[in-house]
Amino acid sequence: MSYEIFCGDSVKILPQITTKVDLTFMDPPFNQQKAYTLHNDDMPPEQYWDMMKDVCRNIYDLTNEGGCLYFMQREKNTESVLRVMRETGWEFQNLIIWKKRTSAVPMKGKYGKQYQIIVYAAKGGRAKTFNRLRINPEPPSNYKFKRKNGIFVTDVWDDVRELTSGYFAGNEALRNKAGERFHKQQAPLALLLRIILTSTRVGDVVLDPFSGTGTTAVVALQTRRNSILVEIDPENIACIKSRLGNVRDADIIQRYYQDYTCTENLPEIWGGDFVGWR
Repeated sequence: MSYEIFCGDSVKILPQITTKVDLTFMDPPFNQQKAYTLHNDDMPPEQYWDMMKDVCRNIYDLTNEGGCLYFMQREKNTESVLRVMRETGWEFQNLIIWKKRTSAVPMKGKYGKQYQIIVYAAKGGRAKTFNRLRINPEPPSNYKFKRKNGIFVTDVWDDVRELTSGYFAGNEALRNKAGERFHKQQAPLALLLRIILTSTRVGDVVLDPFSGTGTTAVVALQTRRNSILVEIDPENIACIKSRLGNVRDADIIQRYYQDYTCTENLPEIWGGDFVGWR
């Protein structure tokens, strides 16, 4: 399996890519005044959403018929995400609620926030690949019997832990020599694994236009998918190359295999019983 890494602005880089893709995971900066080195995270809202529209349109042009886009954003921006995707040709499939397990943001005058949204859409009327994954979480306390064959994954994901600051992040969060978080918004392996297993087959091409620390490629490589990464910050590019070239124990996805053992044809979907660097 292969991966390509492009250094630059996604708006400029995406039109230069000629390889067709089957799935895109899009986790852009949220325009919430974070101090990124090479990106202005405090743009006027109209300018920000125009940029998102350009990126979604370029991804649409790159995507095979029936290919998918998963666009992650803050819950308050749901309406804007849906509008942008509709105006760039994408067909809405699901609004996924990613419920945070260890953190919530208190608010004044309204309910605290404990989730992000992921809009799942397809090019064309329906996705060409949708593997119905089954998981087997502990049943609620009022259940009399344990499940025999798990349950299908729904549009509420409350079993994927976010990489919060502090000890909750565990060993998976990348850190610098001082022990500080290397990246402000590192996506967890478990999140990308669920998306890639659901919406691709072995040998498909996965695109990440805001690749950050390269989690998409880390998961794609271990599940025998190809990947294309675009990242604007050269320091992040160096991190990605190091991460893919020098495997950390924390990046091995084998530990998640047991979460999906109730899934029919799991070895075929996964790319083998245990596929990874080891």
